[in-house]
Amino acid sequence: MDEKELVRCFYETLVSQNRLEELPRFLAEDCRFRSGERLLPMGISGMREHLLAVRKTYPDYTMRIIRQHLAGPYVISEFVMEGTHLGEFCGIAPSGRRLSFTGVDIDRVEGGRIVEHGGAVNTFDTLLAHGLIRGVTEQEGSL
Repeated sequence: MDEKELVRCFYETLVSQNRLEELPRFLAEDCRFRSGERLLPMGISGMREHLLAVRKTYPDYTMRIIRQHLAGPYVISEFVMEGTHLGEFCGIAPSGRRLSFTGVDIDRVEGGRIVEHGGAVNTFDTLLAHGLIRGVTEQEGSL
């Protein structure tokens, strides 16, 4: 499996089918999470916790890669994540709605495993479109 195939399989198979027992096959034990310019320890246990937390909010969520690019050891994946909002998220009560989010993940692959993970999901657009949060009007935003 090349780097792009490995990352696609990670998201579309392992993550989408909640096959967390396979994490060691895809993720290095010392995998780090990139947050801006910082690299934070994550490892397999941190990724497991993250995926379980997302699954609490969206128990049936799946990820589908729509486009990928390879830049050296980095795989950039644009994705669509879909799931039913059945758990609280950042103080937002479960809506029971099927939601669709877009996002981009950037994973560095070395030795056949993901050694660095980072990315962003466009939660604001989806939550606003479904009325789960409200935007600030010009009048509310003025001082």
